[in-house]
Amino acid sequence: MKAALANSAWLAGCLPALARFRRATKRVAETQSSILRRTLAANQDTEFGREHRFGSVTTVADYQSLVPLCDYESCSPDILRIAAGERNVLTSEPVRLFEPTSGSSGAQKWVPYNRALQREFQAGIRAWIADLFLHEPGVLGGEAYWSVSPALTVQRKTAGGIPIGFEEDADYVGAWQKGLVNSLMAVPSEVRKIRDVDAFRYVTLLFLLRNRNLRLISVWNPAFLTMLLAPLQNCADTLIADLKLGTISVQSEIPQILRHKFVADPWRAEEVRSALKAADPAAIHQQLWPRLCVVSCWSDANSEAAAKALAGLFPQAWLQAKGLLATEGFVSFPLHGHQGSALAISSHFLEFLPVNEAGHRDFERPQLAHELDLGQRYAVVLTTGGGLYRYQLQDVVEVMTRLGDCPTIRFVGRLGCVSDWFGEKLNEVHVAGILRDVFNRVGISPAFAMVACDPDSSKPGYTLFIESQTTLETLHQARLAVEERLRDNFHYNYARNLGQLAELRVFRTSDGAETYLKSKMANGQRGGDIKPTALDRGGQWSRIFRGEFLGEAVQHSAAHGVISDWNVPLLSYHS
Repeated sequence: MKAALANSAWLAGCLPALARFRRATKRVAETQSSILRRTLAANQDTEFGREHRFGSVTTVADYQSLVPLCDYESCSPDILRIAAGERNVLTSEPVRLFEPTSGSSGAQKWVPYNRALQREFQAGIRAWIADLFLHEPGVLGGEAYWSVSPALTVQRKTAGGIPIGFEEDADYVGAWQKGLVNSLMAVPSEVRKIRDVDAFRYVTLLFLLRNRNLRLISVWNPAFLTMLLAPLQNCADTLIADLKLGTISVQSEIPQILRHKFVADPWRAEEVRSALKAADPAAIHQQLWPRLCVVSCWSDANSEAAAKALAGLFPQAWLQAKGLLATEGFVSFPLHGHQGSALAISSHFLEFLPVNEAGHRDFERPQLAHELDLGQRYAVVLTTGGGLYRYQLQDVVEVMTRLGDCPTIRFVGRLGCVSDWFGEKLNEVHVAGILRDVFNRVGISPAFAMVACDPDSSKPGYTLFIESQTTLETLHQARLAVEERLRDNFHYNYARNLGQLAELRVFRTSDGAETYLKSKMANGQRGGDIKPTALDRGGQWSRIFRGEFLGEAVQHSAAHGVISDWNVPLLSYHS
């Protein structure tokens, strides 16, 4: 009853945002122009606003001619000045905090947050929550797990005294709704203060197991949830004992409040013991959380296969694909019954650069939200109340359908990821398209697939790291087809002809998605920042993944059997 009341109150607070969004879908151009005028008027007396003559802008064309496209590198000098304590640089509103993000490259960025940007995020979050709760009313009856990433460093401040990082992820939703959200969390927000990743995973799972009324799971990377569930197999007895006794059996330091909040539940311990006797992971999860209604995660681009596998692990729930949300801005959110995710046209001013099949942007023809063509691909450009003006997000989307005048989109890949060890200039969007086309042609759906170079090898070259139980012959066909398509890239082909790059190889792995996620987190990236990728710029992945290269003799063999060494359960965990 308590959860139902809190969820109903949250829904009531979110309904106005959904109503505004629905009205905006009928007049997208006007809504977007209004957001731009409001943003420029609020910041015309800042240093950036005066320099770029915000006060003289009367049309979108004026704005585009006066303000150049930018990226984080071009913004960073102003952001560093703000961090040092200067005011009125990018926004008239003071910066409340910097939210760190590492993105796909791993290089840390600080995104300035003020109240205007927080309101823009809330417009999208609330519209999504209202639509979800209205169409999945079962969610209202219980608690939810909202994924948080472990805080790998303690909260700190800039030289100018501005905090770095939200104290809690629930801060995104606003002050009065934060209390509601925290009361509905199956896992207390304090788990983010656990700095040891293994302890974080164990404690999170322990709280999830204690909750028999779990209704919603929201994570970013589907592999993150798979990784969280791994101790079910390895630590079952310890988990059950902790549930029975009200203890938390981790050696690492954890916030004392977590031990106070975790109380003994012998009856639930026996429920868990009984559920773990089920024949397969899906049956186990169904018995553990029978009222689970929705699992929300990334499912576009390179997350598609992992999301499908995750859906199979929770047959009692509906899997909802997440929209496109970055630390810098809120781009889209899912709507029940609609393909793709709807552009968050009530949040920021959005522009889109056409992107061709090779992943190249057309900087001369920026399009507005109401001008997008179905089936075409675009790179997202944001103007936000937080001080990012015509900011290139590096995310590429494809237009799927329309909701009124509002396009729905799917995430395709990132332009910022370019691998260029020997002048080959491969970009992630192009490689993702190659893998998708080739896998469709040979008839496989790998749980994980990524191309990366090992520049330090005696014969430097690219490797296709793949998790699939298909035949060796099919993998050989895929290798040849991917190599052929890569050589359509002039620069890659040139490096191959010069002998700078060896022919593409294949490395078969059993736990690609989990290993990739764990490796990135071990290097300091937050789980919510780590998107599955078709191309990684790093090297030496063959030393990180578990598996082996398929040698030429093996690749050309006529064997059609599946190598049994790779027939491992999806929930297997290797430390």
